[in-house]
Amino acid sequence: MITLRPANERGHASHGWLDSFHSFSFAEYYDPNHMGFSTLRVINDDTVAPGAGFAPHGHRDMEILSYVLSGSIRHQDSEGNIATLPAGEFQLMSAGKGIRHSEYNGSRTEALRFLQIWIIPATLGGEPGYQQKHFGSREGLTLIASPDGRDGSFTVRQDARVYQLLLAPGQSIVLPLSAARKGYLHLVEGALSLEAMEMSPGDGAKLERVNSPKVTNAGKEPVRALLFELP
Repeated sequence: MITLRPANERGHASHGWLDSFHSFSFAEYYDPNHMGFSTLRVINDDTVAPGAGFAPHGHRDMEILSYVLSGSIRHQDSEGNIATLPAGEFQLMSAGKGIRHSEYNGSRTEALRFLQIWIIPATLGGEPGYQQKHFGSREGLTLIASPDGRDGSFTVRQDARVYQLLLAPGQSIVLPLSAARKGYLHLVEGALSLEAMEMSPGDGAKLERVNSPKVTNAGKEPVRALLFELP
């Protein structure tokens, strides 16, 4: 079964300095039909005004993945990590028993756009962790996060795998999903055909009891997406 989560049905919040679209219930947006999917709890598409950002705040017991789409993030946390994430970079912050951090737009002139993704960990507590990497721009699927950190991926504290998907116009690929697992596909940009379903930027697709679905770039521009393989 494949269920489309249309972009235009997502939650939306505009705070002046922040414009955010929520694939799942978050903050003041609440929809009991969209509380997450398996262990995937949050996908927020955030655009942050120049010089603005999220002041220091706390998290615990959550795997927080950030993916910079344009601009740059200036990050600082209570574990002593200070970093800048440029466009194309990924960051995985394991909150563990508790961590405080801030995220600001690293530019005074350009907007920042990034995806913030929360995955519920398999076990609670533990020491916080921080990982950051650019995984390149190879077409096809690139493993971003896995339970064992294989193939140079981040180590995520859950039986989940996250892939970057890049496709040239007309290119197709079979997704590594089995009927025993769940999948969630989030399209960032481009036009995508998932089996017989057409997807536009911001759309998501829930995949349940599906074996090796095929996706095709159905447009004239490159496709950029994220695939989540979930328990």
